[in-house]
Amino acid sequence: MVVRQHGHRGAAFAALAVAGVVAGGGCSASGGVAADDRPGSDPGAVRKAADALRVAGSSKARTSMEMAAGGTRVTIRGEGGYDFGRRRGRLQVVLPRDPAGASEHRPITELLSPGVLYMKNRGAGVPSDKWVRVDATALEDGNLVTGGVTDPLTSAELLRAARDITFVGEQDLAGVRVWHYRGVSDLGRAAKAASADARGALAAAARGFGADAVPFDAYLDEAGRLRKVRHRFSYLNQGQPVEVASTTLLYAFGERVTVTLPPEDDIFSGEIKT
Repeated sequence: MVVRQHGHRGAAFAALAVAGVVAGGGCSASGGVAADDRPGSDPGAVRKAADALRVAGSSKARTSMEMAAGGTRVTIRGEGGYDFGRRRGRLQVVLPRDPAGASEHRPITELLSPGVLYMKNRGAGVPSDKWVRVDATALEDGNLVTGGVTDPLTSAELLRAARDITFVGEQDLAGVRVWHYRGVSDLGRAAKAASADARGALAAAARGFGADAVPFDAYLDEAGRLRKVRHRFSYLNQGQPVEVASTTLLYAFGERVTVTLPPEDDIFSGEIKT
């Protein structure tokens, strides 16, 4: 395939392109549900999750993206780290087997940065020492799903427009006490409320998706930091409904994360074939 900046809805969408596969009870926020005086126990902290991550500085991250279309379900997984201060991340993304189950794809290295996605080992015809660069603001989904990963900080920026927030409960998540909230975000409002470096991608998503509403589950720790978030996206691909659930886990806050973007000479400018 060719990496395009524009095209039919669905043509640039969905890690479908990246994978090369056909994928296809609580109290309301306004009720003052705080269990105690820690930031994570305040439902209003959901909308401030991106700010709390920037204060945290950096973390390790695990991601998964599940897609269902036409009776086919695939999962793409990623692992790495993210520098929230510089808004850069590095993830190794593992693609599912081919539909016939005959082969495995090499992991794709993805570098995340404001408005730009870099991918290595991305498709046939790309030299092993070259990177593919994609302008996220030109993609119809703002790269919320195209790369098989939702940028961790963008996931938090989406929550700035959270509404109908309900407190689900307190629980243990990998040994950390968290407060679980559920609600719906709005792509259009999130684009307007987002930080400047996230605004372009979210505005593109607001234009490209058929519906602005994005249901979510968010888990905050006592410092108000996002430990886990799951967004559920829905759109039409060539007339067929596609459901995508994107989950991000954040841990080891403060761990040093170094992300160096590739120089211009290392960027591939040819055609990518699958």
